[in-house]
Amino acid sequence: MTSRIIFNQEMGQLNLEVSQMASLAREAVEKAVKCIVNKDPLLKAEVERLDREIYHLEQIIEKRCLDLIALHTPVAGDLRTVSTCLKIITDLNRIGRYASDIVEVYDVVTSDNGFRRPVNIPHMATLVVAMVTDAIDSFIRRDDQAARQLFERDDEVDCLYDLNFRATLTYMIEDPRKITVGTHIILIARYLERIADHSCNIGERVV
Repeated sequence: MTSRIIFNQEMGQLNLEVSQMASLAREAVEKAVKCIVNKDPLLKAEVERLDREIYHLEQIIEKRCLDLIALHTPVAGDLRTVSTCLKIITDLNRIGRYASDIVEVYDVVTSDNGFRRPVNIPHMATLVVAMVTDAIDSFIRRDDQAARQLFERDDEVDCLYDLNFRATLTYMIEDPRKITVGTHIILIARYLERIADHSCNIGERVV
């Protein structure tokens, strides 16, 4: 096989691995929120396992990218694609890390059955998971229009975060005994908001 055929095969494998990493990140976020909302401790270990898988895959993809640069010296569009993948996997790793951060507060958040948890946390999670999916799809398809739409959806996530913050803060003021749980609820919303930001980061690399 010619070097170009080998390079194209490697690039195809690279796209596949980035998609696999994104799928793991999506799954981690979905299960992290379900862990909290449904009070399912078994999902905590599952999210932690996914976080480790995401990190391991990041190492594999990073090595593939560096090997592509060293062995094939790509130029122009090919080089940009490889360098973009290196940046995207950093965002995906952070998304997995935030999912793990969410389940780390499981014991505190689920300890108080009397806390009125804002219902927009699951809605935020649905939005950000869709954003991660569409961000990666826009990269694979090189769809800059779809990438630009991510920024509009990020505004909606920001609004939900603000609503969650105000509602939770009000409840904490009404009952100071709820401050610890309320603080962690706000943290969960903040982590979801940051996941949306990382999705936008991926979109920026497409535009």
